[in-house]
Amino acid sequence: MNVHIRAFEVADEDAVVTLWEGAGLTRPWNDPRADIRRKLTVQPELFLVAVDGDEVVGSVMAGYDGHRGWLYYLAAAQTHRGQGVGRALVTEAERLLEALGCPKVQLMVRPDNTGARGFYDALGYEPFETWATGRRLIVDGPGGPA
Repeated sequence: MNVHIRAFEVADEDAVVTLWEGAGLTRPWNDPRADIRRKLTVQPELFLVAVDGDEVVGSVMAGYDGHRGWLYYLAAAQTHRGQGVGRALVTEAERLLEALGCPKVQLMVRPDNTGARGFYDALGYEPFETWATGRRLIVDGPGGPA
C-alpha cells in the first residue's frame, strides 16, 4: 500500500465530499461542506485524509472533548477497500487522541451498516447499549435526525 495519512487541507474538500457520498455517509439534512467548515474551527489537526499520490482515498474526523474521543466520517474509497486504509486512519486518529490524554474513543454506526460493524469488531471496538439522542441547533438541510 503506497498510501500516506496527513491532515486535511482545504484543497481536499471536493474529493472528501465525493468520497463520503460514495461511501453512503452523507444525509440530506447534514451538509458535508458545512461539517468540514465546522471541523476546521475545532481541532482541525484531527481531521485526517489518506492519500495515494495526489488522490484522496480515505478520511476520518476525530475529536476529543476532555472526556472521550469520537470518530466520524471514516471512509475508504471503493478502489482501496480491503487494503488497510480504514485501519491506518483509525490507528492514526487513536494515536493523536491518546497523545492528547484521551482515555477512550467511541463512534456511532447505523444499525443496518453490518460491514462497518464487522470492521470495528475486528479492530477491537465493543458495542454497548445506549440510547442515542440529539437535537439540531443549526439546520443544514430539510428535516432528519441529528
